[in-house]
Amino acid sequence: MPAPILPLIEAASRWPERGALVGLDLGTKTIGVAVSDPDRRLATGVETIQRKAFKADAARLLAISSERKVVGFVLGLPINMDGSEGPRAQSTRAFARNLANLTDLPIGLWDERLSTAAVERELIGMDVSRARRAEVIDTHAAIFILQGALDRLATLRRSGQ
Repeated sequence: MPAPILPLIEAASRWPERGALVGLDLGTKTIGVAVSDPDRRLATGVETIQRKAFKADAARLLAISSERKVVGFVLGLPINMDGSEGPRAQSTRAFARNLANLTDLPIGLWDERLSTAAVERELIGMDVSRARRAEVIDTHAAIFILQGALDRLATLRRSGQ
């Protein structure tokens, strides 16, 4: 049976209390990958996967999830500023469906509006060269996405929801 693909809050109810999560920033050429600690407090960059074919990309993601003993995935869902979903969001949903057929780990979708732009501004502010920004932007976007999701889940836990 395929893994469930749900909005973040609903996916969180399917994850155990503790356990690392993998955060993904899906680009057309690369996939930025970040992983949380088991207590889900801090997101750390792992790598940027150069996209090849889905099977190869998925095999690397599943290897990372196994190595890091993760309990779920958080995929950045690129929603348009007006709240609609365009081609990139549909592509992300298709990727999630295909990945769900290969794992039983619940997949949470998290609104990633402006994540890459925010990371780009931060890297420019740190005076990172254009070439270096190109190398690290996807992993940093994955960190941004996963940390945003972790912070949201922590807020919900504190408020008892």
